[in-house]
Amino acid sequence: MSVEAVGPIVLVGAGNMGGAMLAGWLKSGISGSSVLVLDTGPSPAMLKLIADDGVRHETAAPAGLKAGVLFIAVKPQMMDAVLPPLKDLVGSETVVVSVAAGTTLAKLEAHLGQASMVRAMPNTPAMVGRGVTGAFANDRVSAAKRDQVHALLEVSGPVEWVASEADIDAVTAVSGSGPAYVFYLVECMAEAGRKLGLPADLAMRLARETVSGAGELLHQSPEDAAKLRQNVTSPGGTTAAALSVLMAEDGIQPIFDRAIAAARKRAEELAG
Repeated sequence: MSVEAVGPIVLVGAGNMGGAMLAGWLKSGISGSSVLVLDTGPSPAMLKLIADDGVRHETAAPAGLKAGVLFIAVKPQMMDAVLPPLKDLVGSETVVVSVAAGTTLAKLEAHLGQASMVRAMPNTPAMVGRGVTGAFANDRVSAAKRDQVHALLEVSGPVEWVASEADIDAVTAVSGSGPAYVFYLVECMAEAGRKLGLPADLAMRLARETVSGAGELLHQSPEDAAKLRQNVTSPGGTTAAALSVLMAEDGIQPIFDRAIAAARKRAEELAG
């Protein structure tokens, strides 16, 4: 990625998500000297990464600096405190990228003024380079700036652009919160195995490896999820018996419908 193409990258917040993005940028070839991290208390591991790669670190925005990309990766409840001091970083060529759930473009503009802005929703597998990000750009984002933002987000996995800002709430419900659903699936499978008499630690190892392995197969295979499911399911076999429960009218689909609708509703509430 050309550093010159994006200009100074200012990362506000170097926690799990911001730190994952920073590590991905550095791995992709961006020079640490082209990145400024604004964070009052990075973890020891993040401080080492910053020091080892020559990343500039400050606790407050330096006077006179205009960001090429201002990447805001703090928790939504911190936005009201974090945003006002950042206004001086926003110039006519700055692209603002927010990854905070429920923080609307209107709220960003209220603090930072009118600018090129992107709302993005990555998920936690970004920490291992296997995330997926939904993104929406306002009308001020040019094609060139969108490409720059896409490249910065893509270091942690695929980027999917949506047609409306409202779609970000649905993205949040499906993929933003989605890893937790998968982790809970592992818990449920392990508990079911324990109830069948397996030692709890063995049941957990079996469930964990099964889900992670199935995910990797899904990642590598050109076939869709339905076809992969059918490949495992022999007529009249054990998998078919389990799926007759999971795919019943009162099975897992209506539960997921309600769960993901609840997540989207909460995202909308957070947006005010």
